[in-house]
Amino acid sequence: MTVDAQFRSLGSIERVTRRELILDRLRSAVSTGELAPGTHLAETELSASLGVSRGTLREALRHLEEEGLLSKDARGRLSVRVVTPEEVREIFDVRFALESAAAEVVCQRDDLDEVVPQLREALARMEESEQASIADQVAADLAFHEAICIASGNRTLVESWRRVSGLARAVITAAGQETAIANMSAARHAPIVEAIASGDADLARGVLRAHNTSARDVIAARMEASLSR
Repeated sequence: MTVDAQFRSLGSIERVTRRELILDRLRSAVSTGELAPGTHLAETELSASLGVSRGTLREALRHLEEEGLLSKDARGRLSVRVVTPEEVREIFDVRFALESAAAEVVCQRDDLDEVVPQLREALARMEESEQASIADQVAADLAFHEAICIASGNRTLVESWRRVSGLARAVITAAGQETAIANMSAARHAPIVEAIASGDADLARGVLRAHNTSARDVIAARMEASLSR
């Protein structure tokens, strides 16, 4: 490899890293409500604020649009997606379908005793995040649910869950940070781990359904109450 080729390779890595940093920053801002639903994202102002080129910013915005965090109006302008109560219910129902299917597979694994400690570690990270920022709490919450799907060993299921997780980020703080923090507590998630650890697939499905339904209904109800004011 020539020296020029080596330099080009290093430059490419730097650009990708910068793009990912911008993507993570914007995703966090949307997830935590720092960028409120409905906020118009003007490329010129946003690129100047973040100190990046409009091309780099455009790539990140396109990615967030694909995740469902941003929406485009008839004139092609991007804004932070406004999620409706009905969409909240749909998103949580899809998450439950995927996670309960994953939990059922995990319960049937011959090496369940080796898998459960991984879920306990994800739960411990959730507990640690309770002393951190809400962005860290959102990340830890999603990582816990993703860990259940990963433990299933079903790559298609994991990929499907990751597509939905973008939408899940949009609804976690939809009813306000107080509700989000309560829903993301480690204490609420501990029964899920214990149910899976028991190896009882029906129990795990039931616990997941109760966990999912509770969060779904609270968020949707508070959004509806807010809209009716």
